[in-house]
Amino acid sequence: MKLFLKILTLLFISSNIVSAENLPTDWQLGFQEPATDLMADVINFHTYILLPIITAISVFVLGLLLYIYYRFNSVRNPVASTTTHNTLIEILWTVIPVVLLIIIAIPSFRILYVSETIPESDITIKATGNQWYWSYEYPDYGDFVIDANMLDDSELSDPKLRLLETDTQIVVPVNKVVKLLITSDDVLHSWTIPAFAVKMDAVPGRINDTWFKVNKEGIYYGQCSELCGPRHAFMPINVKVVSQEEFDQWIEFAKEEYASLETTQIKLAAK
Repeated sequence: MKLFLKILTLLFISSNIVSAENLPTDWQLGFQEPATDLMADVINFHTYILLPIITAISVFVLGLLLYIYYRFNSVRNPVASTTTHNTLIEILWTVIPVVLLIIIAIPSFRILYVSETIPESDITIKATGNQWYWSYEYPDYGDFVIDANMLDDSELSDPKLRLLETDTQIVVPVNKVVKLLITSDDVLHSWTIPAFAVKMDAVPGRINDTWFKVNKEGIYYGQCSELCGPRHAFMPINVKVVSQEEFDQWIEFAKEEYASLETTQIKLAAK
């Protein structure tokens, strides 16, 4: 029993550990620290509404099974009951689940509505899934293109960034609404950042849109979440959130850096 309680304690502690680098942690059971108001709403819904309800149901059903096992076993109850139905119980097991579903549905629909309703955007980025990397376009700033490929283990500055770090990052300003247009050049992919509460499929020939508004600076990591081939696990997502001033400086750099790279590639392809 002591060992069991110790394991539960360790699991509880580890589930509440939040990495200072916005990374998942070993033995983590809970969500990552939220970086958007939407993700904070998701965590509150899960922690204070959904989890207590499903825990209470699980405990109740377990207690009921144990009681039935004890009360109606063949030793204590050699003559089987002939009861066919109980009107009160049948009403309760119909009404109570309906009430619980309504309690779950109301905040769930509100969160879904917020996630699906894109407010007026401050910046638009187009993300294109490829086998097996992501390409990003900034149509508001000259339409330059960035390709983000995963770094090999030998190139990492920190081993904790394995399968998460990319050679280039997309950069967005803090506290600004970013509209994300997502598509694919080949097969199904999925653009996912857990800390943003964003997960949207990239479908060939179709543009899906979503949005996020990050409320603190930092680097946030995600991965493709749709099985897309043998290197599905090797196309991470890396978003750097900076101040507006830093973003403006980066845009000026990116216009020259990535536009020139694109022009060079076109010239090489023409040769």
